[in-house]
Amino acid sequence: MKIVVGADHRGFQLKQLIVKWLRGEGHEVVDVGTGNDESVDYTDFALDAAEKVAHGEAQRGILVCGSGAGMSIAANKVQGVRAALAVNDEGARLARAHNDANVLALGAWQEGDADRVHAIVEAFLNTEFEGGRHARRVDKITAYEEKKGR
Repeated sequence: MKIVVGADHRGFQLKQLIVKWLRGEGHEVVDVGTGNDESVDYTDFALDAAEKVAHGEAQRGILVCGSGAGMSIAANKVQGVRAALAVNDEGARLARAHNDANVLALGAWQEGDADRVHAIVEAFLNTEFEGGRHARRVDKITAYEEKKGR
């Protein structure tokens, strides 16, 4: 799978670990930065990664900032992106299964628990969208975005 990853300065270290895992599992990774822990604006990386997902340049995205909230808010401004902030694997699984989330946002505060983060990423990547009644709801979001030109 082709996955775009991005982080701000606070999420840099966790992003590096995630990139290593993804490549080790055979995924193609597009790293949009940041490349170090010097202060940057999370919005730049969230929007860049989200655009790549929205335009089909990557199948999924993973974003990391201090809390994960800023990245998810910014990414969700891009039409066609459904970013979800997950703090555990069940949240990531449900975001995929029920909401067809295509971008995962993580908080760098979790970097001390590599096993938890790995489980979240695995759940996000390995869960398929269930469709059915959930598709009707996702379709309503898509229709709203198209109506509003967003």
